[in-house]
Amino acid sequence: MAREGPNWEGLLKWSLAHSDGTNSSRNLSEEDRRWFMEAMQAQTVDVIKRMKEITLVMNTPEQVLESQGVTPQDIEDLHSIGGLVPLLGYLRNSHANIRAKAAEVVSTIVQNNPRSQQLVMEANGLEPLLSNFTSDPDVLVRTKALGAISSLIRHNKSGVAAFRLANGYAALRDALSSEDVRFQRKALNLIHYLLHENQSDRAVVTELGFPRTFMHLASSEDADVAAALRGLLELARDKSGKPDSSSSEEDDKLKQILQERIQGICEMSAEDLGAAREERQLVDSLWNTCHDEPSPLREMGLLVLPGEDAPPPDVASQHFEPPLRAAAANTKLSSEKKETPPLLLGAGPPADNAS
Repeated sequence: MAREGPNWEGLLKWSLAHSDGTNSSRNLSEEDRRWFMEAMQAQTVDVIKRMKEITLVMNTPEQVLESQGVTPQDIEDLHSIGGLVPLLGYLRNSHANIRAKAAEVVSTIVQNNPRSQQLVMEANGLEPLLSNFTSDPDVLVRTKALGAISSLIRHNKSGVAAFRLANGYAALRDALSSEDVRFQRKALNLIHYLLHENQSDRAVVTELGFPRTFMHLASSEDADVAAALRGLLELARDKSGKPDSSSSEEDDKLKQILQERIQGICEMSAEDLGAAREERQLVDSLWNTCHDEPSPLREMGLLVLPGEDAPPPDVASQHFEPPLRAAAANTKLSSEKKETPPLLLGAGPPADNAS
């Protein structure tokens, strides 16, 4: 079978045979130089610029694209803006910044877009994303790939199933041991979403040792404590009411962590207390779920600070009353009217006697 493309080996042999090195090199004219540069630029692609164009098109409203002659079929196939397959191919590029940018573009086009999610799944786009997430030497590439995976499988049952089959939970567990806080936080957020949406996965996560990892992060000052507490709360809710669902050692460790968090909250300044509102609520919910009693934060008045959860001013009721309130008010008014004594009128003028 004849080889496709230029015969580079034959071209090299011809060049060597017709050049003995005795002729001086010819100076290119300005016109030849310009032609050469234009020819080279025409055969090269600015990858980052191309991906930015794809992102721009995918974020443009459909009506605007149709007014410019871009049909929904063009958008779905991505042919008119560079092609989905080449975009996914950039995930395997040798340059880390291109791999990271490609994952960022994938995340943009699939976020809250079921059709784009389906197209990426059909093009086997999850595989290179998982590969970059789990084994890329560059932590930025891993973080961007995890962000793209999160956007791809959210509200996407087939995506979650494929992620589960690819041992995605084990990869998330490994990500939690990373020293990069941003990468760690993205992993925690995705775990919380998956556990919240797929309660049957909580048993798998427990078997993989996530509770111990969550407890370690919840006791760390460098990790996202609130996200770790959310994960613990999801698992604790699954175990509530089930006897012998966890060891006493784990229960004691969790109680110790919660006591330490409560002690830390007690030592916070007023400004820090306001910023730690979510953590205060999570600690209380977790304590209540595990021990079936209010947390010490309630007793100390630190769960709800003055001014928090205060009901908004009732402006609407001044003009629009709920039906039950209005009915009760009408009943009260009618009863008051019945209790009002009748007005006594004096005797009328005597009737004129007929003469």
